[in-house]
Amino acid sequence: HNRLILPNYLRGCIKPELGSPKWDSKLQYLLSCAGFVVGLGNVWRFPYLCQTYGGGVFLIPYLIAFVLGAIPVFFLELAIGQCLKKGCIRLWWHISPYLGGLGYTSLILSFLVILYYNMLLSLVLWYLINSFRNPLPWSSCPTDTKLIEECHKSTPTNYFWYRYTLNISTDIGNSGPLQWWLVLCLAACWLLVFICTVRGIESTGKAIYFTATFPYLILTLFLIYGLTLPGAVHGLLYFMTPNLRKLNNPRAWLDAATQIFSSLSLGFGGHIAYASYNPSRNDCEMDAVMIAAINSLTSLFASIPIFSILGFKATVAYEECLERNVKYITKAFRNESITVDSSAFWLSYLNGTDINKLASLKLANCDRQKFLDQSVSGTGLAFILFTEIVLKMPGSNTWAILFFLMLFSLGISSMFGFVQSILTPLTESRIVSRYIRKEAVCGLICLTAFLLGLVFTLRSGNYWLEMFDAFAATMPLLIIAFFEVIGVVYIYGMKRFSADVEEMTGRPLKCYWKATWQFFSPGIMFLIFVFYVLLEPPASYNTWNPNYVNFPAKESKKYPPWAVVISEMLENVPCLMIPFGAIYQLWRIVLKKKLFQFLEAVLPPSMEGEQ
Repeated sequence: HNRLILPNYLRGCIKPELGSPKWDSKLQYLLSCAGFVVGLGNVWRFPYLCQTYGGGVFLIPYLIAFVLGAIPVFFLELAIGQCLKKGCIRLWWHISPYLGGLGYTSLILSFLVILYYNMLLSLVLWYLINSFRNPLPWSSCPTDTKLIEECHKSTPTNYFWYRYTLNISTDIGNSGPLQWWLVLCLAACWLLVFICTVRGIESTGKAIYFTATFPYLILTLFLIYGLTLPGAVHGLLYFMTPNLRKLNNPRAWLDAATQIFSSLSLGFGGHIAYASYNPSRNDCEMDAVMIAAINSLTSLFASIPIFSILGFKATVAYEECLERNVKYITKAFRNESITVDSSAFWLSYLNGTDINKLASLKLANCDRQKFLDQSVSGTGLAFILFTEIVLKMPGSNTWAILFFLMLFSLGISSMFGFVQSILTPLTESRIVSRYIRKEAVCGLICLTAFLLGLVFTLRSGNYWLEMFDAFAATMPLLIIAFFEVIGVVYIYGMKRFSADVEEMTGRPLKCYWKATWQFFSPGIMFLIFVFYVLLEPPASYNTWNPNYVNFPAKESKKYPPWAVVISEMLENVPCLMIPFGAIYQLWRIVLKKKLFQFLEAVLPPSMEGEQ
């Protein structure tokens, strides 16, 4: 009679229910998590940040954010998901009803991300299909006289991307019609995602064996080939040579922290969902360290072939620049003995003998470092820079097919995790599970996302895609991760959680984890949030306008007021679910208390006792 009976939310880890889904093997779980975290950003975002912020010196803020911020939050998500065996909505409600809105924030954020992430896969699919054409369609300008001027003012690769693929408008407000080829690619991608996720982990677990491992095979091939390209060593030296002055730029620290947090897919609820299908006795600490290490090592591994190819591109551009200069000098001075190799000598000689005539030629300043400094990320790296480089590589069709097939495999395995982040909490809902089959829920998710994603297939669709990428999945992730740590450490309880982790792993929790969860991780995330607010650039975007005076340079425009409102909604509305959930729970308690007071005042004592 003196034993304290604890409510459910104060007990330890929950045992899996009989008949609940589970992973076929530990390898399947690890590959699914690795496929979720290793995505497009590892290939086209991380190398760009290294190139922008001083090469290898960027790893200093990256590793600090990784050790003190990202990996502790990652371990926390795996551990709490494995312990409580619930999706993100029921899990946070279980810990505290006042945290119920946190799960809805993760769900909304995951849905916003799948809208534009699958559009990126559609663009990759479009380029993959066109890679089978010989010659490659971005190798030369079209013969249509009405459009050839735009192509010659820029480049064939720019023209193929902006005009042939996107048929882009000059403004976000000029939407235009749907582009049918992009609609078909988007439909094909969503059909593939539906087929692979229709039965949850039971279906994604089978596909992940290919989608999570195939990219590493292609990356290895690119690594071997990239190292043999002329100029590859210049690219690698550029990557490995640190520029310590870049550490004075606070933006470098902010981008390093946001890169590792978004790269590990923290805050989406996918890791919580994946871990909930694990047995209670599983070493989630080792899983967290292993998967986080795979993610960061993949970024470094991908950077080697990327910078090798960038070095090759810079060398080709440098040599072409020298050849143009030699051509002009040879023509002006009528000296056929001048070559690229002897151009430095002749320039020095002519500077001393005929400097005025030489200056009138207006020769280009050929600097290999300048070409290496030309950084580009995201779609620009994949669809413009690489397509331009691949034209200069022997067997260009083969390398283009392999590259876009690799990007598609990386992206589709991440999509599995995003969809599972939504599917798991929805199918746990009593109403949904009672009346709707899991297959129908998955179908509704994919169909709704496809219909809403049609906005990205408009002529202004790329501007919308860039807006979603910039505002939907940056600050909200930090806020979710911050409240996750606060919820587990200070509401669920550090002692209880330590005991749960010890029960799951079979060994006491290390002081490192306790210190980071209690102090360092929340502190770093708070600092990131402050710097993000202070350093956030004004709401503007770059447009492709053939009538722009400085074309092919992009024309910078400010977002119109209605677009600013939408961008603010993308960034803030998901986060509002956290306070709304707490207010709703408080309102329920107050309402219930008032109801009891009303019943006590109205009902007679006898009936009150029966109640």
